[in-house]
Amino acid sequence: MRTARNIGYILGLPVLLVLVWWLSTLGSVNFFVPKPADLVETFGEVWFGERFFSDVLPSLGRLVVGVAVAILIGVVGGVLIGSVRWLRSLLEPTLEFFRAIPPPVLVPVLMLLMGITDSMKVMVIISGCVWPVLLNTIEGVRAVDPVLSDSAHTYGISGWARVRYLVLPSASPQIMAGVRQSLSLGLILMVISEMFASSSGLGFTIVQFQRSFAIPEMWSGIVVLGLLGVAMSFIFQWAERNILRWYHGQKEVENAA
Repeated sequence: MRTARNIGYILGLPVLLVLVWWLSTLGSVNFFVPKPADLVETFGEVWFGERFFSDVLPSLGRLVVGVAVAILIGVVGGVLIGSVRWLRSLLEPTLEFFRAIPPPVLVPVLMLLMGITDSMKVMVIISGCVWPVLLNTIEGVRAVDPVLSDSAHTYGISGWARVRYLVLPSASPQIMAGVRQSLSLGLILMVISEMFASSSGLGFTIVQFQRSFAIPEMWSGIVVLGLLGVAMSFIFQWAERNILRWYHGQKEVENAA
């Protein structure tokens, strides 16, 4: 019963939206809004074939690499900056300056510096995804319980052991919040980076469909992006539950008390 209820929560709103979409397009001849049945047929024809390997997989590869590198840089840099007070004071104005620059603005600059390559597209993703992780990690490190910090100092726990057993566990809830934000940003920046002078990828293909007035195909590409976002959300929730199992258990005990 619980599983059926959870499935109902997940599918309830999407099914309702598709039903409204189907009813609103009954008898419609609008060229720019395809009917659900037509879109499903087009989706299968376009994406269950060669385009999956030529467009979807390369885009996913760039997304995974960009987000993974951004998380690594953000966590390592955040732990270092958050742990050293003078370094945080020195870098804070510079970090705020670069954080305020919209990553899409850097696309032409990176194209000039790196050329139209996969590395440029990955760098666009990194340039936007690193900030949520970095800033959340810094704040998480700063918020370490001073009592626990003093206890670790008293017992002589320092260096990597302190980072592993005190800093990272204490900051991990905020780190995961930053990772959640970086995933959605990464998907957006992946598409934007592929719209500029690219020859493959989801962003390139969707723009090509739009320019050639292949409207159902264009909508099918947008559906692919939405499905990727849903898949990433479920994967993140599964990872978060396992990584922060201790944290959620602590919250349950506190709420029960």
